Amino acid sequence: MEIGRLLTAMVTPFDEEGQFDYQQAKRLALALLDSGSDGLVVAATTGESPTLTHEEKRRLFSEVKGAVGERGAVIAGTGTNSTAATIELSQEAEGCGVDGLLLTVPYYNRPTQEGLFQHFQAVAKATRLPCIPYNIPGRTGVNMTAETTIRLSQIPNIVGIKEASGDLVQIARIVGGAPDGFRVWSGDDALTLPILAVGGYGVICVVSHLAGAQMRELIEAYRAGRVEEASSIHRRLLPLMSVLMTAATNPIPIKYALNQIGFRVGKPRLPLVEPEEAACERIMAEVRRQRVDLAVAV
Repeated sequence: MEIGRLLTAMVTPFDEEGQFDYQQAKRLALALLDSGSDGLVVAATTGESPTLTHEEKRRLFSEVKGAVGERGAVIAGTGTNSTAATIELSQEAEGCGVDGLLLTVPYYNRPTQEGLFQHFQAVAKATRLPCIPYNIPGRTGVNMTAETTIRLSQIPNIVGIKEASGDLVQIARIVGGAPDGFRVWSGDDALTLPILAVGGYGVICVVSHLAGAQMRELIEAYRAGRVEEASSIHRRLLPLMSVLMTAATNPIPIKYALNQIGFRVGKPRLPLVEPEEAACERIMAEVRRQRVDLAVAV
């Protein structure tokens, strides 16, 4: 399965009682593919992975892949700050038929660079699936350096990285130092175009819940050499990207926006709560300014 350039980091739908809504998860997955995404990342940060049980994750992997089939890649968020637990969940995800794994840099315990290398190496050796480490120091408390990523790129089934360090110099060094075919996905919607410009491959995206077709147009325009067209789309979407990341902690704003446009995904689970009134107004003022690509579920 080709993983693709535009992957949506999918929210996890809950019902009014806060229980997992698997039917709505399948509807959302298909709607996202219809609106431009090549594939989906499920049960990761935007999917509220810290609040999902082991069984909920395992069932989500199976249900979404069963619904999507060969239409797009399903990447399972299986990374934790325990190497043994990550291996266990990754092997179970492989059994569910997913197409790859997203593996966050271990959080809270702040491993050294050698610890990071050995962690990802151990997980990659335990599965046949393509593995994508996820570097997001703002959440994990540690930055995985370009040197460590380049070392990891030599492992055959570590196929790329989701980079959310915000450091374009670091990202350019990864692109220049890794083998041909190693892919760098932006982990920050607003840096998609700059990362493409230094040799990145695509984006694992939040705004694509609402603007999937437009994000696809941005990527395709840049790859075709229509840089001004790509830049125009980038500038148009920047305010929406910004409000989804700054009005409240992700995924609070995107879940609120989806609920408001009529695609019910429920409230976030504690300890996350719905946005305050001023934030709600900011979010929807920008959503109303933009073109929404997602078809609302009936």
